[in-house]
Amino acid sequence: MLNRQPRQNLHFQVQTEITELNRVLSWFEETTAPFLPEECLWQCKLALTEGFTNAVLHAHSDLPPTTAIDLEVTILTNYLEIRIYDWGKPFNLKAQLHTQKLDNSEPLMKEGGRGLIFMHEVMDKVKYIRMPNRRNCLILRKNLG
Repeated sequence: MLNRQPRQNLHFQVQTEITELNRVLSWFEETTAPFLPEECLWQCKLALTEGFTNAVLHAHSDLPPTTAIDLEVTILTNYLEIRIYDWGKPFNLKAQLHTQKLDNSEPLMKEGGRGLIFMHEVMDKVKYIRMPNRRNCLILRKNLG
């Protein structure tokens, strides 16, 4: 039976500023690097970068810069989970991914939407939910071992 008790359960809050990305990535790397292989760390940082950037540039585009973005990281024996909470208008992640995948153009040549594809490709689970408190939560899960 797997031990599901968190090895680490971490929380970090920043304002809606793209310049906060460096702090977010530093916090993530400092707190998770001891538990993750280098490739896994890189993949998680890529997904976190895309998710955080989307929250700042899209979800919070009409909100004040003082609006909080909350980040949670849980590390269990068998997986790592990143949760990014925002206060923006919800969107349909599955439909957006489907639309992006139907577009046959080269992903690097597209103006937008690449981040969703990258997150979906490097993470084992990508889920987006609307919370009862009217926040949105992007859930990024990476299996460990």
